[in-house]
Amino acid sequence: MLEAALAAGLAGEGADVELLGIVPTPAVAWWSADQGIPAAVISASHNPWGDNGVKLFAAGGTKLPDDVEERIEAELHGIIGPTPRPYEATADVGLVHPVTEAVGGYLDHLVSTLDGRRLDGMRVVVDCANGAASSAAPELLRRLGAEVDVLHAEPDGRNINDGCGSTHPESLQRRVVEVGAEVGLAFDGDADRVLAVDHDGGLVDGDHVIAMCAVDMAGRGFLKDRSVVVTVMTNLGFRLAMADHGIRVVETTVGDRYVLEALDREGLSLGGEQSGHVIFRDLATTGDGLLTGVQLLDLLRRDGRSLAELAGATMTSLPQVLRNVRVAERGLDVGAAIGDEVAAVEAALGERGRVLIRPSGTEPLVRVMVEAPTAEQADEAAARLVAAVEAAVGG
Repeated sequence: MLEAALAAGLAGEGADVELLGIVPTPAVAWWSADQGIPAAVISASHNPWGDNGVKLFAAGGTKLPDDVEERIEAELHGIIGPTPRPYEATADVGLVHPVTEAVGGYLDHLVSTLDGRRLDGMRVVVDCANGAASSAAPELLRRLGAEVDVLHAEPDGRNINDGCGSTHPESLQRRVVEVGAEVGLAFDGDADRVLAVDHDGGLVDGDHVIAMCAVDMAGRGFLKDRSVVVTVMTNLGFRLAMADHGIRVVETTVGDRYVLEALDREGLSLGGEQSGHVIFRDLATTGDGLLTGVQLLDLLRRDGRSLAELAGATMTSLPQVLRNVRVAERGLDVGAAIGDEVAAVEAALGERGRVLIRPSGTEPLVRVMVEAPTAEQADEAAARLVAAVEAAVGG
């Protein structure tokens, strides 16, 4: 329904529309970059089907800057009034036609990133989240020679991310152990992020994936300026690991668009988020779960160690506690009001701990994040800060 409405509206304003079908968001970004045309993705990302909306890419495959999005929203608000304007049929309408070669070209591109290397015999379980990776991910890995076991690849429009995928990897963790696979890959619904599972069923998050790839790329001379871009939510263990390897960490606010902006601003090659949204800027214009998956599998094949061994040797995550405090309005910043309490907690934790207090950008919440050497210390510090936030907002 949304595809039909969006395509009809665009064509009605004179634009030609190319329908790529059900494909990963990164495939659309790749096609946009390859063809030099703007693009739109109808997706709920990692959320249930009822949250479907429209993602926009500028010509070239990059997400829109905040000011452009704000101008679009203002334009929409000006157009949509209490009574919708009637549609005026004219001869100047666009054409809607399917494009069948987009996914094939996208998969060819992903295969080419391994420079002829293959994954022959590697046993991999993929959880496609009943989403856009359902056909593309198994086909890609089989083309590279992997033995692929597939979970949750029967999308019906409503079961996307429903108890599966990167937000619910439990069934993948069990399956990897049951079949004796080397690795599991859990995509989200639109396949722009991925988490990994080791042979023991352990979950390997985006921080570890980025850390492993950063160290590998630095060792091969591919990590530009020996720098990596991450967000404020990235675990302190990542920062400590990068310091050990002489890799500079560039930090942004939460959001993959801000990671991409930093990558482009400084001319860097790798960045991402703990959620598994990883951007290989020399190879793609956006976070790409399939690209990240094959890069990780290629790294494991070249390194020779298991995922569990390599992830453990690269970095150790410090215990991280996240708490949400409900407030009266969205975007409420209580940082100044609890500054003394934050300073006291940070002093107690020292260099092996970290505190982050930030308002949610989407909900009336203040998010409290604490990292500490032990889970007990993290829990105690978080409880202390939550109480301070509640007192500051009158909770």
